[in-house]
Amino acid sequence: MYVPAHFKEDRLDVLHEFIRGSGLATLVSMTADGMIASHAPLMLAPDPAPYGTLIGHLAKANPHARVADPGVQTLVIFQGPEGYITPSYYAAKREHGKVVPTWNYSAVHAYGTLEVFDDPVRLLDVVTRLTVRNETPRAQPWAVSDAPADFVQGMLRGIVGIALPIVRLDGKVKMSQNRPATDISGVVEGLRQDGRDDLADAVVGATSGA
Repeated sequence: MYVPAHFKEDRLDVLHEFIRGSGLATLVSMTADGMIASHAPLMLAPDPAPYGTLIGHLAKANPHARVADPGVQTLVIFQGPEGYITPSYYAAKREHGKVVPTWNYSAVHAYGTLEVFDDPVRLLDVVTRLTVRNETPRAQPWAVSDAPADFVQGMLRGIVGIALPIVRLDGKVKMSQNRPATDISGVVEGLRQDGRDDLADAVVGATSGA
């Protein structure tokens, strides 16, 4: 990932929080038949230090479940808020017009070797923890135990667990940090007017120390 200095994020606690706050991740691996990609929600376990391990599951029929190889590295991509930035947001447009469009986004890339497991106890733990993470905000959370036990066991037979001990993390937060303060203010105001409070908040968070 190309990361200019002003967009680089290498604080480990920030990268970990970014991963924990992400929904769907993209896994990319090289195989003997070419590149393969899958999409899955993943959890972050703290060990081994310092980077931790990504944990989740895939359908057993997914070809990605059969590419685990100690010699093949997998890239996992997490993406945050993103969106188009029109030059019309910038004060500089009104001052001299020397501005062009861009795209604001944030991403974390994790690298490691994919491990696959099918132990039913471990799989149930992964499924339960993922469910708890996503159901907890709901007023009446659904639990894995709400489904019949034999049904759950049948569903577990259709998936495999995946674990990826992270050996490298790259972070990029491109949120107008390279623009003057007047342009940043214009970006935040323009995004809010366009109903993109999530992206506006991300710009504020990335530039508040600038």
